[in-house]
Formats: sequence, structure tokens, C-alpha cells
Amino acid sequence: MKGLTIGVYIPGDSVIHRLDPRTKLILTIAYIALVFMAKRIIGITAAVVYLALAFTLSGVNVRLILRGLRSLTMIIIMTAILNLFFTRTGTPLFTFWRISITNDGVYLAVYFALRLMFLVTGTTMLTLTTSPIALTDALETLMRPLQKIRFPAHEIAMMMSIALRFIPVLMEETDKIMKAQASRGADFETGSLFRRAKALVPLLAPLFISAFRRAGDLALAMEARCYQGGEGRTRMRILKFTRLDYTAFAFVGALMMISAVESLFF
Repeated sequence: MKGLTIGVYIPGDSVIHRLDPRTKLILTIAYIALVFMAKRIIGITAAVVYLALAFTLSGVNVRLILRGLRSLTMIIIMTAILNLFFTRTGTPLFTFWRISITNDGVYLAVYFALRLMFLVTGTTMLTLTTSPIALTDALETLMRPLQKIRFPAHEIAMMMSIALRFIPVLMEETDKIMKAQASRGADFETGSLFRRAKALVPLLAPLFISAFRRAGDLALAMEARCYQGGEGRTRMRILKFTRLDYTAFAFVGALMMISAVESLFF
């Protein structure tokens, strides 16, 4: 839980930090599409180039990103194992009893493991370099055309950013509750999987109480500041695309074009 980086913002003045939040949000969506389009070595290389450049220009410690992958280690390993042992197509490389490992299985195991790691690290970069307020403004601006059909763009953007920001807070609260109960004799580490899952049930009540208390405090704070929704609100910082944003669009667009050409014609 301590290694969770989703929803955490690290202030800075790097090139990535100075990008318009709308640019970072659009580029993150484009990067997700790039990862799903990547089927061969060129597309995967394009995704690696995107991540490498983002890490370099953001100034974020790579160890922080890698630490955020620890919580997904089991999911990545299970995904690789399932693809490795249950892929029936391809040339058999190793056979034992009813278990057969093929070249297609090895490829899919590596491919899907890399895809999961790329998706997590790429999307985490968005929250690490974008403040919750800037992310809310970006979401609201991008969804503003939907207001013509009475879509509550501001309210939805506010709820999404608050939910994203509360992820590390609730994880920290869960860790504190687990340590408090462990000091009173609770055991969360030993026994069967069912027993360990059952031991986590007493966590739910204090965790829900804490979450509702934090939500109530946040609501009172917003009411004390006369928050009445998005209608008629002004902004201290007006979002505006710069030459840096257009350069980022062009670069990521070129990577997507290369990956699309490879997936369609090769």
C-alpha cells in the first residue's frame, strides 16, 4: 500500500509539469490506444520511447514508478502464467504430461505482461505530474461540449478528481487500521486464502466510517467556501495551449502513426 502511486501528485517545474493538463490527459488516452495497437516490435518500441521520454522530461524518480508496480506484481505474474501455459497455438517448445509451452505462449506471456506494465506506468505519469485542480479543469473543459445536452460536466469532473485523489488517502488509512488491529492480536498474514480474506472483514467497518467522515468534512469545507457547482464560476488560471503542447501532440501523433501502419500492413 505504501508503494501505491495512483492519485499522488509530485510538484515540479519540468517540461511535463508545464504542459497543459488537457494535453497530458489527451496524450495519456492516445498512449493507451498506442499500447493496445502495438502488436510487434516497432509498436512496442514506440511505447517504450514514449515512456522513456516522459520519465526523462518529468524529472520523476523512476524508482517511484517501479515501486508503484509492486501492488500489481501478482496480477502481472498470473497474466503471464495463464498465457504461457494455456496457449495452444504455435510450435511446441516444451511438453510435460498435458502441459505444453509454445512459442506463441511465450510471446503472449511477455506481450501481455509488458502491456500491463506500460498501461500502469503511463497512466500513473498523468497523476504524478498533474495537480487534482488542474486535472479537474482539464476534464471539465474537454467535456464542456456535452453541456449542450445538460450533461453536468463540472460536477462529474469534480467527482472523478476527488475520487482519484482519495485513493492514496484511503490506502494509507487502511494501512493504519491494519497496523492498529495487528497490534491487538489480529492476524492478516497466516492461514489459508479464505481465512486471510475473512480476517480482512473487520477492516471494512472502520474504513467505511473513516471514508464517510472524510467525505462529510470535505462537503462542509466546500459549503463553507460557498461552493454551488460549476455555473457562473470563474478560474484564476485560464488553460491555453502553447507551442510545447503542439510539439507534444505532433510527437505522440507520429508514434501512433508508426504503430498503426505496422499493425495494419505488417
